[in-house]
Amino acid sequence: MSRLIMFNMITLDGYFEGDKSWDLGFHDLVWGPELEQLSNEQLHSADRLVFGRVTWEGMAEYWSKATGTTADHMNRLPKVVCSRTLTSADWNHTAIVKDAVAELPELKQQGQGNMFVFGSGMLCEALMNANLFDEYRLVVVPVILGKGRRLFNAGVSELPLKLLEARPLAAGGVILQFAPLRTDGKITVLPSPRVTGRVEDSINRR
Repeated sequence: MSRLIMFNMITLDGYFEGDKSWDLGFHDLVWGPELEQLSNEQLHSADRLVFGRVTWEGMAEYWSKATGTTADHMNRLPKVVCSRTLTSADWNHTAIVKDAVAELPELKQQGQGNMFVFGSGMLCEALMNANLFDEYRLVVVPVILGKGRRLFNAGVSELPLKLLEARPLAAGGVILQFAPLRTDGKITVLPSPRVTGRVEDSINRR
């Protein structure tokens, strides 16, 4: 079974995007070899990539025109765009899911690797409220942005988490990995697939 994993970079005050769409300049404060390696590992452990509509449109616009090893891999990977309004998705190997909460558990049963959700704030909120994430991976960037889009909003349900790892970055940020606690206070962590291969660039820069 696949593991559904959120990966996002957030500021110290909780924003994952500035006050304009794709305003991600704060990523540059911590981006470097360590995050490039993590991005490479995540890409090669993925069975599918999962996006909300807005994030998918931005990714599709960029990667469908890009060239190189990373672009080839991104264009080959199965992708899911969660949208109630899209009627077609022309980025390679993209399936449309109308009801993410109902359909993503079925897709998890079909895989053996990881399913990553990047960006996609509204989708993440729905999946958090349904407790469908198996793991949360956050890169906390040491900056107070002051405005923008928050990842964890007032509408998110309470969800106790267990810290799996805290890894400081040479550039000053911290990678945090959490798993949800079960009702009995324990955690269920499925083993991560072995990561093989490398790519030349990162998939999480956009």
